Amino acid sequence: MVSSLKTAPKNNLRYLLSSPAVKESFRFFEASAEQITDEHIRICSVPSSPFGEEQRAEYLRDKFRELGLSETVIDDEGNCLGLHRGASLEPLMIVSAHLDTVFPPATDFSVRRIANRLLGPGISDDGCGLAALIALARAFQLTQIKTAGSILFVGTVGEEGEGNLRGVRQLLTKSEWSARVDAFVSFDGPGVERITNRALGSRRYRVKLQGPGGHSWGDFGQPNPIHALGRVVSRLSSYPIPREPRTTFNVGRIEGGGSVNSIPAEALMDVDLRSAEDAELRRLDSYFRRSVLDVVNEENAGRRPGDSALRLELQLVGERPSGETPSSSTLVELAQEATRLLGVEPKLEQASTDSNLPMSLGIPAITLGAGGKSGSSHTLDEWYEAEDRDKGLKRGLLVILGLVRLRS
Repeated sequence: MVSSLKTAPKNNLRYLLSSPAVKESFRFFEASAEQITDEHIRICSVPSSPFGEEQRAEYLRDKFRELGLSETVIDDEGNCLGLHRGASLEPLMIVSAHLDTVFPPATDFSVRRIANRLLGPGISDDGCGLAALIALARAFQLTQIKTAGSILFVGTVGEEGEGNLRGVRQLLTKSEWSARVDAFVSFDGPGVERITNRALGSRRYRVKLQGPGGHSWGDFGQPNPIHALGRVVSRLSSYPIPREPRTTFNVGRIEGGGSVNSIPAEALMDVDLRSAEDAELRRLDSYFRRSVLDVVNEENAGRRPGDSALRLELQLVGERPSGETPSSSTLVELAQEATRLLGVEPKLEQASTDSNLPMSLGIPAITLGAGGKSGSSHTLDEWYEAEDRDKGLKRGLLVILGLVRLRS
């Protein structure tokens, strides 16, 4: 249903600023800062590890129902959905934030408060995005905003790590809404100036090597999985990274072996490859896979007669597509204009977010900061401060209403 967005006239956002409902919503964002922060703490205190987002999804579903959204449901993949129905389902805009964090199940998700700073796992990424969803939905409820089009509020699963965007993939390729979506906006992390309109593509691999194992002295010469992985890392480190486009690689995990004097029978590592351009990502990907095969062959070629060879399992565990919502698109222009109206100069960015998927499908999509500021993301010392949070919420509301349009 993307065509309806292409032909929809862009609302004059200055006109929206004169609307009584918008003015009242803005006052709510300002006057209810403490209540919004309290809700932020509550939702981040609900555990939400990779592939373990159920409790937080249930909390969000109950909150959506409390706020008057219809068709509230947790779908087959675990996404939480709630609909603000306008006069029509066209245009239909998805407004989302992700439920998952990078932290394992044993993590203490308690939130600490020190002066104006909140500290806790996922408090910024993406706790502040989820708090924005709830605050926006509450503004719609309190001010009785009427819209021409409709808004599907979604808390997605699987945005982080090995989740591989499984939530938004389900939503946009398999769900009952997949053919109806005209635009997609996600709130992910803090800030007011940034507008992510370009998707950073990535490929993630798990390299697993298995061999016979043995004694470090008596069986020296047998293929060693860790030695082989070490040479793969060395080759990857020697890849000629271009100045442009920005391109990165990372070995994020490596494990194997049982003791210092044993040749390991198994070792594995996880590798992340990224580039701002598809062509360079393909070159890096090809170089990496070729390096793995070459190193395994070399390790096997040097083994003693009769020794078993290393066995390789090279698994693609994550692939995030690239894409772009052009700066000339209605959605990006709305976001830039809304940012400037709040006294902030917008900054277009490239990143890897839930918006990667809709961009790759040709659906106009952006990711916005939800206001405030943060640091130490993806660590147990992650923090968030709500300074200028209201500006992030105001910008989000203007972008939403600029597309779905107010009605009297």
